[in-house]
Amino acid sequence: MSYKIEFIFDAAKDYRELDGSIKKLVNKKIDQLTENPLLGQELGNKFNINLSGFFKIYIVRKKNRIVYRLITPTEIEIIEIRGIGKRDKEEIYRIISKRSSNINKER
Repeated sequence: MSYKIEFIFDAAKDYRELDGSIKKLVNKKIDQLTENPLLGQELGNKFNINLSGFFKIYIVRKKNRIVYRLITPTEIEIIEIRGIGKRDKEEIYRIISKRSSNINKER
């Protein structure tokens, strides 16, 4: 079964700003994710940032992450990409936390 992938607006912007070689690696991981939505690791509480319900997938030797969540997790319908970025100083996790505070405004 193939699952639907959606990017939030800011995550799509993250994707467009990636270098071409990194985009290829991201595309591979996203292709794998469409077949197995539980491929990533659950995040929970990271660096005092509550990211419960989110998953991460490593890319580029663990220097970058794809952070996503499952829409309707009991019966997965959509995999929503929330961000793609570097782990440097937990940057991507802080970005996701900020974006997540706007979840209700996006839908």
